[in-house]
Amino acid sequence: MKMILILLILITLYTFNLFAQWQPDVRLTYNPAASSTSFNNAWCIASSGDFVHAVWYDLRDGNREIYYKRSTDGGVSWGADTRLTNNSANSWYPSVSVSSSVVHVVWQDNRDGNEAIYYKRSTDGGLSWGTDTRLTSNSGYSLSPSGAVSGSEVHVVWYEGRDGNNEIYYKRSSDGGISWGADTRLTNDIADSYGSSVSVSGSVVHVAWQDKRDSNYEIYHKRSTDAGISWGTDTRLTNNPALSRYPSLSASGSIVHIVWEDYRGSDFNIYYKRSTDGGTSWTADIPLTLDLGDSYHPSLSVSGSVLHAVWSDNRDGNSNIYYKRSTDAGISWQADTPLTSNFATAVSVSVSVSDQVVHAVWQDNREGNYEIFYKRNPTGNSEFTLSLTVFIEGFYDSVTNNLIGDTVTVYLRNSSFPYNVIDSSKRKLSSSGTAPFLFSNAVNGISYYLEVKHRNSIATWSSFPIVFTSGSSNYNFAAVPTQAYGSNEVQVDTSPLQYAIYSGDVNQDGFVNLNDIILTSNNSSNFISGYVSTDLNGDDNTNLSDILIAYNNSNRFVSVMRP
Repeated sequence: MKMILILLILITLYTFNLFAQWQPDVRLTYNPAASSTSFNNAWCIASSGDFVHAVWYDLRDGNREIYYKRSTDGGVSWGADTRLTNNSANSWYPSVSVSSSVVHVVWQDNRDGNEAIYYKRSTDGGLSWGTDTRLTSNSGYSLSPSGAVSGSEVHVVWYEGRDGNNEIYYKRSSDGGISWGADTRLTNDIADSYGSSVSVSGSVVHVAWQDKRDSNYEIYHKRSTDAGISWGTDTRLTNNPALSRYPSLSASGSIVHIVWEDYRGSDFNIYYKRSTDGGTSWTADIPLTLDLGDSYHPSLSVSGSVLHAVWSDNRDGNSNIYYKRSTDAGISWQADTPLTSNFATAVSVSVSVSDQVVHAVWQDNREGNYEIFYKRNPTGNSEFTLSLTVFIEGFYDSVTNNLIGDTVTVYLRNSSFPYNVIDSSKRKLSSSGTAPFLFSNAVNGISYYLEVKHRNSIATWSSFPIVFTSGSSNYNFAAVPTQAYGSNEVQVDTSPLQYAIYSGDVNQDGFVNLNDIILTSNNSSNFISGYVSTDLNGDDNTNLSDILIAYNNSNRFVSVMRP
């Protein structure tokens, strides 16, 4: 019995750890030809809810063609490859963006004799696709598109040589990609401008690129506050004699974030800066990497105050994918995390976020040729994680030492009167009473009381406030009763010694009393079953066992205890 218990605990701990870390690499392509993702200015992965969309270009057909693949369960499993282009020329360097169920893809294509920008969309989440649409029609070359979308407003940037040197151009659709406006030239100087990245937040469109007008390549920014109709002036973001290039841009509300690679030291490193006023002013440059070896081609994605940066890095002797995040809108950053650890070359990584899940896709030659790989962190976009252990009296089995898993809600409350609710999180407890609860409105270093609520149990407060450090905290209600405010718990096991929150508050009025007994008794008389509040022991039936739990706790005068 003890050996089985230990095994169950180990399995539970292992399962719990998966929630807090990146899951294994998933190979998305299987063919003998090379499959490649785009440069970092273009995102090759986009996500909306449980739908994840990946694009790349592929040589399996003898020439470069654009391919697409999707997941409908948050990246857990993937559908078949879908060929998006079919012509004898080269189609490459795709960029994907998504708004609800409408997926937008842009790429460069030389089917017309010169490199042009093409576009394609799906209106059913990637299940079927419309026809190719040519976006540029000039005798020069148009290269490396990057796309972004907000509702029905679709924005595309690229660089091209129609003016004799490389300049940044922009185009938009205001009807979800059905029709397109004219090309807009965003830069106008005698030097080269290229590597453009675009991001949109509401009606504000941000574009960043590298520019040689200052003799060396520097990072520049430009914005439109009316969804791309008109544009402000160029803003120089870097100012040093070294090489600054390959920006990736992401905006959330009025906060704009940018990363790039920079050679101001002895190696290429990743740098970051932000604007908190929509791009009007900018902070100083912040180095995100200072390791021995080159860090290059970063990709950035933001969700609220959580930032996710990925890049290629050869600090280990070969090129691996690394990750870093900030949970306070770029003020501070956590340590670097290697996402790959093989002796092959992993490059051209993109990152996307949907709900709590972080998605990354890249090209990797560990199999002998370049293939597309994917990785996910199922809770990586949660700003703050509370690792909680709590048992529910009626749902705990002292014979197996296990809990019948059920959903509880944890409220973060201010630590001073009137103890206002700051945030809440709902999760299903495991058989060991554990679950990671995820919050987005907490702040590191600030104290919060915990309030745990269950559908038919007494709301139970922590005996003291908790503090998040680097986005995480933990609390165990089960070990000793004094972990609950006023020691408001009941012993449910002697070996091991365990405590649980009281069951029986069927009507959630803060007391276990005659009202709860009557409700439970009536449902028992009516043979009520299923997921109901009067099922106090989790067996999906309301019967005498449930009545006894309510009766006993009523005799104990059980009620909520709080500060």
